Amino acid sequence: MSCNEESNELNVEVYETSASGNSLTRVQEFANSDENDKVQIKIIPENVFQTITGFGGSFTESSAYLLNNLSKENRNKILEAYFGENGARYSLTRTHISSCDFSLNNYTYAPIEGDLNLDNFSIDEDRDDLIPMIKDAMAISKEGFNIIASPWTAPPWMKDNKHWVGGKLLPEYYDTYALFFTKYLDAYKAEGINIWGLTPVNEPHGNGNNWESMHFSPGEETDFVQNHLGPKLEADGKGEINILGYDQNRAGLKEWVDVMYKNEVSSKYYAGTAIHWYESTYDYFPKALQYAHEKAPNKYLIETEGCVDSQIPQWKDDDWYWRKEATDWGWEWAPEEQKYLHPKYAPVNRYARDIIGCLNNWVEGWVDWNMVLDRQGGPNWFENWCVAPVIVDTDIDEVYLTPLYYTLSHFSKYIRPGAKRIDFKCSDVDLMVTAASNPDGSFAVVVFNEGMVAKSFQLTLNDQSSLITINAQAIQTIILNK
Repeated sequence: MSCNEESNELNVEVYETSASGNSLTRVQEFANSDENDKVQIKIIPENVFQTITGFGGSFTESSAYLLNNLSKENRNKILEAYFGENGARYSLTRTHISSCDFSLNNYTYAPIEGDLNLDNFSIDEDRDDLIPMIKDAMAISKEGFNIIASPWTAPPWMKDNKHWVGGKLLPEYYDTYALFFTKYLDAYKAEGINIWGLTPVNEPHGNGNNWESMHFSPGEETDFVQNHLGPKLEADGKGEINILGYDQNRAGLKEWVDVMYKNEVSSKYYAGTAIHWYESTYDYFPKALQYAHEKAPNKYLIETEGCVDSQIPQWKDDDWYWRKEATDWGWEWAPEEQKYLHPKYAPVNRYARDIIGCLNNWVEGWVDWNMVLDRQGGPNWFENWCVAPVIVDTDIDEVYLTPLYYTLSHFSKYIRPGAKRIDFKCSDVDLMVTAASNPDGSFAVVVFNEGMVAKSFQLTLNDQSSLITINAQAIQTIILNK
């Protein structure tokens, strides 16, 4: 039956990515279903929740380096896939300040010890790869995108251990570290790149003392933001920059937001909270997300990093991304009492489940990690191999858009900045659903069927409905045009 066969049917466009082979494919014909088998999904647009900031991925030196080692045609193909009008239309992105593990080597913009005025500050390390990638993406993106920037560590000479890894920022360098951020903002602005948001440091709990890191307690980071970074940005005319606190896994949210948002003074310069997903392969921690929202309902809650980590990607094997074979850091390294949070899990399932779960629990933006990696899952100076939505082989100049790319596109392409998440009712607890009303008046409904059998559902808005079938192991975005 055609989805628009009858006049009382919704005007819908249905796009599906599935284990059976669809890749953001327009679907217009659906199999008939027994009336008793129909799932009911009702959209309730009058119940409105958070405003969407955007979706996207991260500019890293590793990704930018790989792009520079592809043919011009394939480099442009990838940037168009992410930022073009016919692509994913990424609207919210992230990048690193100085080096991270997905850099070619350790570097800082302020290498000279004792340079308290940062007279020798320089972003020259970014000029070959990272800055050109960002600027080329900007040229392609019709509506533009926002950038969140995060340092993995302060310059080592500002820390108590004088090392790239671990250690704490010495209090006597709090003002210099605040200056470091304003120098960075000015240097990037001089390149024509405006930064939308900052986090004081990536993963303040550290990361097992593996690669660039720096420890902050909730109190220490709040002291830095409240008394140093926030006032410095304000004094330098940069008060519009959004400072996002925390920037690590969700299980630690309560401890952090209780300190960040303790009172008006502590919360003044925080625009919101940044979170990562590495606490679990399947649990999106809805209670923690709800608590963070309730603690500061007018502040941002943005997922700033997620990827299938500690895993070498599969090359041109779509089926692998739908199978529960991928592991993460916790499969091997998590404490025994936390092993249950880290089973083998299908990469597509992990992305779809997490993004929908986040949206339905007040998260306003969701940012993937590296946009592009090679067949090893790098380059990564620490050999911390990971999976990206786009995998390339620079030796043979080939590009592989994995099912993860299409999964992310189901959200980024169709739920636009400024959209409002809206309510719904679904009669089948095994289907994951989220819905949003876009600024252009359209509605976007995302349905994820993790199960091994196809399902039909009656999608209803007001007094109109359409019968739609979603394949087994599939994600659909349904656009409802007024």
